[in-house]
Amino acid sequence: MNRKGFTLVEILIVVIILGILAAIVIPQFTEASNDARESALTSDLQTLRSQLELYRVQHLDAYPAAADVVAKLTSRTDADGTVNAAGAFGPYLQKFPTNPFVSGAAGSSVGVGTTPDAAAGTTGWEYNETTGQIWPGDAAHSNL
Repeated sequence: MNRKGFTLVEILIVVIILGILAAIVIPQFTEASNDARESALTSDLQTLRSQLELYRVQHLDAYPAAADVVAKLTSRTDADGTVNAAGAFGPYLQKFPTNPFVSGAAGSSVGVGTTPDAAAGTTGWEYNETTGQIWPGDAAHSNL
């Protein structure tokens, strides 16, 4: 009698090889995901900084106040900074970016800070309205 098929030992060897390959590949995917989040954070930070500078140039050398920086960057404004649907300037951003390293709604919130060292991770972004500096609100990336 001639039977065709795989033995239990052959199947176990294949399963073990697949397990070893999975153990090698899966950590690389999680690191790639973290790298992608860092790239997105860097890109969003560059965009925020350039749009804050454009706002300052168009609004009599004044940065938006921290309390309404999101509204002023995502809406049209007058020369004095008043949000006005018929304003001459803006919007500078279609949507305010979210810090991918801060979870939930806090990721797109803006806190008032004076130096990047003060970042505590409770807001997505920290902003100094006097100097126009903005940086990520999580401590691990506040040095960007």
